[in-house]
Amino acid sequence: MLAFGAHADDIEIGCGGTLLTLMGSRGVEVTWVVFGGAEEERAREARASADAFLAGSARAQVVIGEFRDAYMPSAGAPIKEFVEGLADACDPDLIFTHQRNDLHQDHRLICELTWNAFRDHLILEYEVPKWDGDMGAPGLFVPLSAAAARTKVELLMAHFGSQRSKDWFSAELFEGLMRIRAMECRAPDGAAEAFYSRKLTLDLN
Repeated sequence: MLAFGAHADDIEIGCGGTLLTLMGSRGVEVTWVVFGGAEEERAREARASADAFLAGSARAQVVIGEFRDAYMPSAGAPIKEFVEGLADACDPDLIFTHQRNDLHQDHRLICELTWNAFRDHLILEYEVPKWDGDMGAPGLFVPLSAAAARTKVELLMAHFGSQRSKDWFSAELFEGLMRIRAMECRAPDGAAEAFYSRKLTLDLN
């Protein structure tokens, strides 16, 4: 499994509960990639949070890039080479990345390069709430246990001190989005994460 996040905290916000569930029940192999690690504080937060979500799994690898937050489209060629290097090194069964209609320019670039480098893979695009108002109508839902939802929020609030001053970065927002998606899919524990699946192949043979 491969998880891409343009910035520290993107993976956790978008699919942290799903990853906690997968790691807890199946012990899957995960490569966790954060592109924006140019700032030392954010890089430290990204690694500490990833380690906590992955619970020290011996089958997990954390990769922190050195690209600058909010300037990734201007570094498109090096980032493309970075993604292609990852594609040469692994063949994941499942990839998590940003959704293509995300209004953050860094997020859109990572989504585009994911699809460019991994054309034959199952890719699920996650959502990151923000003031831009780009929330859509995802069609694939993952119900979460109450414990997974609670742990996701606790770890987010514990590991990203640099973001706590931002009015959108709150436990209430993260919990609220999971409740909305739970309502849409009737998740029994009242929490869910949602994804966009642009291309899904069913092999019935």
